[in-house]
Amino acid sequence: MDDLEYPILVEPRSVADGGGFAAIVPDLPGCMSGGETPEGAVAKARDAIRAWIENSRNLGHAIPRPSRHHMAIWAALKTT
Repeated sequence: MDDLEYPILVEPRSVADGGGFAAIVPDLPGCMSGGETPEGAVAKARDAIRAWIENSRNLGHAIPRPSRHHMAIWAALKTT
């Protein structure tokens, strides 16, 4: 098996959505997970990636190659 490194997008969920954090794998449609902490969401996303790839292989589907890694920077702003 190849060593594949897929980017994972982690974002906070609203209280209405249960709180915690969502982890989304943009390169693998529908592959996502969540957790109470960003680290927990990423750990579960790794499991989701493995399951997504295994299921796709079992169905005979091609596995997308990981996209290039990007750097994200957030800026907190107060508005008046």
